[in-house]
Amino acid sequence: MIKTAFQTIILVIGFASCADQAEYQPLASEKVLTRLIGEEKSKSFVFQLVKDNEKPEWFELNKEGNKIVVKGNSQIALCRGAYDYLKQECNSIISWSGKKVKIPEDPPEVKRKVETPFQFRYYFNVVTHGYTTAYWNWERWEQEIDWMAVHGINMPLIGGAHEAILARVFEDLGLNKQEIDQYFSGPAHFPWNRMGNLNGWDGALPTSYFDEQVKLTHQMLNRMRALGMSPIVHAFAGFVPKGIKRIYPDEEVRELGWGGGLPLEHNAFILSPNSPLFVELGKRYIQEWEKEFGAGEYYLADSFNEMDVPLAADPVEAQKELTGFGKSVYQSIKEANTEATWVMQGWTFPYHKDQDGNLFWTPERLGALVSEVPDDKLLILDLANEYNHVFWKIDPSWKMYEGFFGKKWIYSFIPNMGGKVPLNGILDVYATIPELALNYEKKKNLVGFGFAPEGIENNEIIYELLSDIGWRNSKIDLDVWIEKYSVQRYGKFPDQLKQAFNELNESCFGTFTDHPMHRYQFRPYKKPEGVEDHATVHRSEKFEEAVGTFLSCSDELGASELFVFDAIELTVQYLGLVVDEKLLKFLDDEKNERPTELQEIMDILLVMDRLLATHPNHSLQRWVDFARNWGATSEEKDYYESNAKRLITTWGGDPVNDYSGRVWSGLIRDYYVPRWINYHSDQGTDKKQSMRDWEEKWITTPGVSTVEAYDDPLDIAYKMYAEYKKTK
Repeated sequence: MIKTAFQTIILVIGFASCADQAEYQPLASEKVLTRLIGEEKSKSFVFQLVKDNEKPEWFELNKEGNKIVVKGNSQIALCRGAYDYLKQECNSIISWSGKKVKIPEDPPEVKRKVETPFQFRYYFNVVTHGYTTAYWNWERWEQEIDWMAVHGINMPLIGGAHEAILARVFEDLGLNKQEIDQYFSGPAHFPWNRMGNLNGWDGALPTSYFDEQVKLTHQMLNRMRALGMSPIVHAFAGFVPKGIKRIYPDEEVRELGWGGGLPLEHNAFILSPNSPLFVELGKRYIQEWEKEFGAGEYYLADSFNEMDVPLAADPVEAQKELTGFGKSVYQSIKEANTEATWVMQGWTFPYHKDQDGNLFWTPERLGALVSEVPDDKLLILDLANEYNHVFWKIDPSWKMYEGFFGKKWIYSFIPNMGGKVPLNGILDVYATIPELALNYEKKKNLVGFGFAPEGIENNEIIYELLSDIGWRNSKIDLDVWIEKYSVQRYGKFPDQLKQAFNELNESCFGTFTDHPMHRYQFRPYKKPEGVEDHATVHRSEKFEEAVGTFLSCSDELGASELFVFDAIELTVQYLGLVVDEKLLKFLDDEKNERPTELQEIMDILLVMDRLLATHPNHSLQRWVDFARNWGATSEEKDYYESNAKRLITTWGGDPVNDYSGRVWSGLIRDYYVPRWINYHSDQGTDKKQSMRDWEEKWITTPGVSTVEAYDDPLDIAYKMYAEYKKTK
């Protein structure tokens, strides 16, 4: 197990304990605070790290003189303690879209101790590292690690340079460059490559990629370890290049199938669970990883995420094979590191059903898969509790499997799919149902709480709420919490804002849609009769009222930058619904001979695009810049840009086309708008194929157009809302 120097000796450290201030070396947690709020503001705090490994993590806040003393038994506890003070006593906030931090000259009094009921506070989904972080640089990662620290997160799931290490193992095995290139996908699609959903899609990788990946992972791990985090990294789950049959012609290799709609040549392959090579490659992978990065603690390996398991037809033999798969994965980790823990995602257990709606992963099957793994050496990420509760309306997985058979497990949510932007999710569910698991008499080895969004930098209120839950053992009173959140974020909570949040909680934050998307984000033709309309963003009169009520607070709150950003998001979502309704009427006209009307609809989208140009997160240019910065040559830059664009548009095949559904400045004006116009002005005989050709050309053509943000986006937002509310 990895330990920092601070964990191996007893320490009680603060500014006042140093005889010579000039020689004082700041704690990692102090450096986090300084980076986030500045050196001057951070001087208001004194951090004292206390060795106390016998208790759950805790922090204690006291005012001594003109300083706030933060004591805690971990670096993350200290970070969370300082942020808790900033939030509760100073009404401050640190978010992805910005921060508001104000500390009075005479800091407010405080005296409290907070203890988390969870050993781990978990964060990230495997696919977050496609939908959001695929091309992040160290600067952006440093910001995110700081965000994690003050939000109390100590167990992030990261890519861990999986591809660079696996490539070394494959090369040592004797696979040639062509065979290896045919295995790895483009970087934005790595998560699905890692889970065995696909091989080689949108590759091959530039030769410089692996070196840069390793360098970045060193920076990330060094910082996470300094803060005492326990990162989860990928292990070997049995997936191999098809070319392995050249070296091992007698090896049993089974072909997998995933519903992503890719050509069959991109199917993945997995070794037989009975193969000694399975264990050998897994061991060699861990050894190579630890040779590069040092000992790991938690290794993620999922062999059958969202896929049919290639099992024998005989039920008895199938059970044995499931046991064999679980044993092989764990054994491959154990032989390389006896102290390490195998981590497994739990999403597929309630998700994977047959055509009749019956769960594939019955308690008997899952029990067989994990039966040969010691209870303390397997950690199950129970990812999607809101899906069980609201969407599927079935028992939570932790109840179906009775505390996951005594294995360690983490209670979690998936608040976002694909990085979609629309406001969505039942806030009261997030605030209240985690308590049910904490009080479940058969919960057994519940060790953590977390959230695993597929994409981040959206719906910020949800993540602030969830991070607070990680430090509580009871439900949150949502009304009280929202009032405090509003003061923290905007500075005030006037009656009109209270009404707006009540209306939001009765509309977009009172409903749960797994894939909220607008009609204008889908391919621009009418769905065949009987096919479900995919426009799924919440629509109601209550939401329309909520937007108007929120905007009515502009005179009082308009000086708040964060209020402006949130007002833009709400207005853009409302205008998107207006566009959806107009497009439906346009498509219902059988003649479709109203180009002027279509342009008028597109003009609304262009206003939305320009409104979003003010927002710091919802930008295609920002996404493209991250991708291009990974390239060392113009050719590499163009490749990375096309790979990044592909993920958020066509993705791969028709079933997942438009899945990511970003409402971004640049994507609206450069992709959604011209796609509608081109399709409906095309006089060809195969318009759908022409559209697919247009999409591919857009993906592979570098560049993003420019647009000038509005000088007063709030004024434009209010006028647009008023105009289209009046015309209804």
